[in-house]
Order: sequence, then C-alpha cells, then structure tokens
Amino acid sequence: MEKQPYTIPAQTRIGHVHLKVADLERALHFYRDLLGLELTTMYGDQAAFLSAGGYHHHIGLNTWYSKNASPAPLHNAGLFHTAILYPTRKDLAVAYDRLLKAGYPLTGAADHGVSEALYLNDPDGNGVELYWDRPRDQWPHRPDGSLEMYTEMLDLEGLLKELDK
Repeated sequence: MEKQPYTIPAQTRIGHVHLKVADLERALHFYRDLLGLELTTMYGDQAAFLSAGGYHHHIGLNTWYSKNASPAPLHNAGLFHTAILYPTRKDLAVAYDRLLKAGYPLTGAADHGVSEALYLNDPDGNGVELYWDRPRDQWPHRPDGSLEMYTEMLDLEGLLKELDK
C-alpha cells in the first residue's frame, strides 16, 4: 500500500501576523483607526495586538528591533503582504469607502476570479491586501478541475455600489 503524502488539516488557519514597525502610534492609526481593527492589549509602548471580533490578536505590531527604522527594501526577500479577509463584498466596499474618505492611496485593485482585492501599503511600507472571497461555487475552474485564478481590473465603482444595497 502506497503511503499518501501528508497534507495539513483542512481546518488549519493562519492565526496572526506580527509586524515590525518604526512608529507604534503611526501603525496603530493605520490598523486601528483607519482599518478598524480592535486593540486587544498593549505591551508598554513597544507592542500592540489587534483583532477582529474579540480574537486575542490577528495582527501584532512591535518596535522591538525596528523603532525609527527605515522600511525594508522593496526588492529583498520578506513579507509581500498581509491579507485581511472580509466576510462580504459589502464589507470590502465599506473599507474602500473609508480609504477614499481618508485620502489613503491604493497600490492596486484586482479581480482574481476567486476573490476581489484592494492593495495598499501601511505606513512602514508593508503590503496589505483587503479582500473578500466569492462563494466557492462561483470560483472559476480549468477543464482539468484546477482553479483558474487571474488578475483583471477590479470595478471599483461597482464595488462602491454595494454600499447602496
């Protein structure tokens, strides 16, 4: 009998991301005040932990090795982006509307077939993706059954129309 390769359990989730930041208050203004994550606890003036829905933390921020540091170089190995999954398209529209009203710039926006996404950088130059997943029965597939993910322009005006629903 041939042994099947190990695969991680389907219920496994990415629990949190912990980011080095140069200025904790500036990072809190972005993640808490602009994106709306809830502050769950602080470790003095060096670290903060934020979440959605009362979880202990989805995002950790610290200045332990990075206080007043420059952003990481763009063309080096490292984190490409942190992705924040919204439950509905309307929730993503609310986030986009908040960014527009704050004058916060996007670095991109895309329809990936399986999801729709907004891309931006936090104040430390860390990439952030805000997205929602389409229902699985709407995900595009190739003839062999594999996912047909792509990158097309996201209809941002259509996204904002979700606010009227």
